[in-house]
Amino acid sequence: MNGTRVGGTEPEDVVRDVLLAEYDALKAEQKSRIALRDRLTYAALASLTAALALVIQPAGRPHLLLLLPLVCVILGWTYLANDQKISAIGAYLRRHLAPALVATNGRLGGLFAWESVHRHSPLRRLDKVTQLVVDLLMFAVPSLLSTALYWATGDVRTDLLAVSIIEALLTLGFAARVVIAADLSTGERADEVAGLSVRRA
Repeated sequence: MNGTRVGGTEPEDVVRDVLLAEYDALKAEQKSRIALRDRLTYAALASLTAALALVIQPAGRPHLLLLLPLVCVILGWTYLANDQKISAIGAYLRRHLAPALVATNGRLGGLFAWESVHRHSPLRRLDKVTQLVVDLLMFAVPSLLSTALYWATGDVRTDLLAVSIIEALLTLGFAARVVIAADLSTGERADEVAGLSVRRA
């Protein structure tokens, strides 16, 4: 038999086992990050509700509106960071790990097709644009609206005015980062980019 055995195991088998273990670990991390990302959405909604409840009380305290931009940007940035890690894991699986597994055993190629196939939906671009709009509505728009409402109250303190301007600039910067990070590709060339072309024996 050709090839050097390592502890009675073909080197290709050892490499494949390591790659499969890496795949399992990355999918577990991806799953946990998706769960965290979803919880951050609920946290943002709860924060928005709490802030509005405080503001509309009879003894109105409009300066509390300035808490919402901080919460929105912090939660939004954490949401974005997790979303990018989720996408990065998917890209790594498509572009590096799956081709490496196919190289050790061509029959494994079809087992990881979902990592690319789901990107070929004809509605993918529409879904991603909709998600971008939802993300902005969830994190950026409430932040800017609360700042604008504070300015409109007529009870604007000089020190808090400076804070509100900084918050507005941070929110705009965050919104721009969300737009830049949006992956609106249709996935039509995902297999080519990922190096997952079918290899026939």
